[in-house]
Amino acid sequence: MIHMLFKRNKTLALRILSLFSVCIWAFMQYGCVTNQKVRPAIRWTVQLKFKQQQPTNVFTDLDYGLKLNIIDKRTDKPILNQYPSLLSNKPIVTTFPDIQSFVSETMTQHMRLLGFGLNADFNTDYMLQIEIAQYELNVINGIWGGVIRFNVQLSDNHNNVVYRQTVTGRASNVWNTMEKALNDAYANAMENMDWSRIASFLKREETPISEKNRQVTGEGDTALEHTIIRWYIDSAPKGADVFWRVVSSTPDVKNTNQLYLGTTPYESTESFDIKGLTFNNSGDVQIEISCEKIGYSTQRKRFNVRQAIEQKEISTKFNLIEE
Repeated sequence: MIHMLFKRNKTLALRILSLFSVCIWAFMQYGCVTNQKVRPAIRWTVQLKFKQQQPTNVFTDLDYGLKLNIIDKRTDKPILNQYPSLLSNKPIVTTFPDIQSFVSETMTQHMRLLGFGLNADFNTDYMLQIEIAQYELNVINGIWGGVIRFNVQLSDNHNNVVYRQTVTGRASNVWNTMEKALNDAYANAMENMDWSRIASFLKREETPISEKNRQVTGEGDTALEHTIIRWYIDSAPKGADVFWRVVSSTPDVKNTNQLYLGTTPYESTESFDIKGLTFNNSGDVQIEISCEKIGYSTQRKRFNVRQAIEQKEISTKFNLIEE
């Protein structure tokens, strides 16, 4: 009969044989339940393993490093979830090493091989938090299956969450053992991690328009702070004192007091260090330049920061008028 069924439906026959083998093996391990006597639960230990799958040194040109934090968020549910109810007591499955230690060690090694810098600089490192939400084995229709789920959260060095992802890895096959099912599911979860997306946050963009909403912090971690602006302020007559201040109409950027720059002709190349400034709000921010000289009326001019960013220049000349 099995021979006839194998000819008609190979997959179904394999499943029946697999289920039959699981049943026979279970009875051989624990014996039949007779006379209402229940044997104590038997413990199985799964050896956790992980083999590097992705190429090494993929992300070697990143500007920022990572801190890794692994949190086990699982409830007290057993690792073995679904199992044929042939015995009164379902086997208790444990792992070696424990799951949190295994994930921490293998993920650290995997990330280093990919090129991520771990614990490079405490002040600028991003935080990658991995919550272990599910790490589970099942036997359905005689087939071992594994399912693993992580909740991924990436935060910048100011604890702002910049990225979230839920990652799931599954594995099941007619020929799977419980160890292979669980380890293959973990390998698939690691492969499903969007490492390229995570790496994109660790690299400073070349131009401010590529990171429109990233705020200047004063720590040099934005494209705006690396955008060089040429300043050239002149006056007739020369020798006037030049001052500047920030005038903002957005709550993200504060107005500043007047600061001394130098005397005309004043020429310099500087980057923007206006905290809270982004490319998107730069149109609502102005730089006011004042020119003062004894015996002459003070003159002021304002320049839109968005325009200065695009032109990479602030230049003007004051024709001073005697008082």
